[in-house]
Amino acid sequence: MMKKIDSFDEFYTQVEYYVNVAADFGSDFVCFPEIFTTQLMSFLEEKRPDQAVRRLATYTEQYIDLFTELAVRYNVNIIGGSHFVEEDGDIYNVAYLFRRDGTIEKQYKIHATPNERKWWGIAEGNEVHVFDTDCGKIAIQICYDIEFPELARIAVDKGANIIFIPFCTDDRQGYLRVRYCAQARAVENQVYTVIAGTVGNLTHVENMDIQYAQSGIFAPSDFAFARDGIVGECDANIDTVVVGDVDLEILRRSRNSGSVRQLRDRRRDLYRVELKGLKFN
Repeated sequence: MMKKIDSFDEFYTQVEYYVNVAADFGSDFVCFPEIFTTQLMSFLEEKRPDQAVRRLATYTEQYIDLFTELAVRYNVNIIGGSHFVEEDGDIYNVAYLFRRDGTIEKQYKIHATPNERKWWGIAEGNEVHVFDTDCGKIAIQICYDIEFPELARIAVDKGANIIFIPFCTDDRQGYLRVRYCAQARAVENQVYTVIAGTVGNLTHVENMDIQYAQSGIFAPSDFAFARDGIVGECDANIDTVVVGDVDLEILRRSRNSGSVRQLRDRRRDLYRVELKGLKFN
C-alpha cells in the first residue's frame, strides 16, 4: 500500500516485512510493484513532478543496497518492482532482479506511457533481457510493456518460462489493460505471468494520487493448469501478498502435448517477429 512515510527507514521496514512473508512461504521469487519507491516522494517535499523524480533517483544506491541485502538474507530472488534511475541526465524506469546469490540484473522499461513522458520526462530503454536464475529463465516487462505482445514472444523464444510484470495504474481501466494483456500473453506463449501493482493513496505526491490494483499469478489456459488460468489473485485494492505454486515441468509438457500448442503451431513460413535495432540479451 502506498502511504505517506517520513523516512527511508520506514520504507525499509515495509519492504522487509513483505520479503519476510514471502520467505516464510518458501517462495523462490517475490515481485514488488512498479515505481513503488515513489512513496519516498511523500517526505521529499518537492511539488514539481519532473524535479521530484530526480530527487527520488538520488536514493538509487540505498534502494539497491536494501534489496541486495534482503535477497541474500532471506534467500529469495526479488524483482524489486521498478525505480526511477538517472543516467547521463536522463531518467529511466528500471526494474531490478536481485538474485539470492547477491548478483543483480536490470530491465529498462521500453515503452514509456504518455503520462510518464508528460509529467516526468521518462526516457525509454532499448534492450530486452531474459535472465538466468536458480529456478530457470525469467523475463521482466514493466506495466505498459506487457501491452505489446512482441516483447513477450521474443522473451519466450529465448527461453523465459515466467514473465514478471510490475505495474502501477490509477484506475480500473488501466489495471484491466495490464491484467487482460498478461493473461493473453500467458495463453499465446504458454508461459506463466505475474502481475504486482500498487494500492492505496499518496496524498502528498503530485501525479501519484490514487492507485488501483489486483495482483495475480496466471497460467496458460489448458487442462493441466487451473481451470480459469488463475494460479492466485487477491481482492482488488487490498494490501496483501499473493502466493502461488507454478510447475515448470507441467509447462514443458503442455508445450509439447497440450490440447493447443501455440508455440509449436505458429506459421513461421508466413510471419515472424523481427528485431530492428533493439538489443537482446
